[in-house]
Amino acid sequence: MILGQKIALSPILACDMPLIFKWYDDPATARLNEPYLPKDWGDQERFWTNAALDPSRVFFAIRKRGSVDIAGVVQITAIHPIHRSAALGVLIGEAADRGQGLGAEAMAMTVDYCWRHLNLSRLWLTVFAGNAPARALYRRLGFAEEGCARSAVFIDGCWVDVVQMALLHPSRGG
Repeated sequence: MILGQKIALSPILACDMPLIFKWYDDPATARLNEPYLPKDWGDQERFWTNAALDPSRVFFAIRKRGSVDIAGVVQITAIHPIHRSAALGVLIGEAADRGQGLGAEAMAMTVDYCWRHLNLSRLWLTVFAGNAPARALYRRLGFAEEGCARSAVFIDGCWVDVVQMALLHPSRGG
């Protein structure tokens, strides 16, 4: 477990699955990341609880300090051992928990984890162009916008631009 000021990053447990399933099967939450498709419980459970079997990904549960309940998840995926790079993703599950700094602290802690524990040099992510709060957060963490895929995804009846952002390790970056 990695402790921060407001949160702790910890392993995803079997008891976390009902909330994770609820979040990823919710059309309003899906709209933040992907087109909505109904989820299959077994597929979701295997995906989230078997990450240790795949060295290209690491998942953390985000928990508020002093609570065992899960507030969100962090994903480190596409970990590439030669290029020392990975993709990041974060989700704060309940709308009431968003905007309180939980995602910001989780991402900052995840970046630090990637530098210090995974020995990575480049982190990247994608974000919908219209998600101004997320883009602002990523800029505050040092991510730079590298490009925009125009009308790249069809979400809830509209074409959406997708922005790619990246962060280079401070002592190894270009």
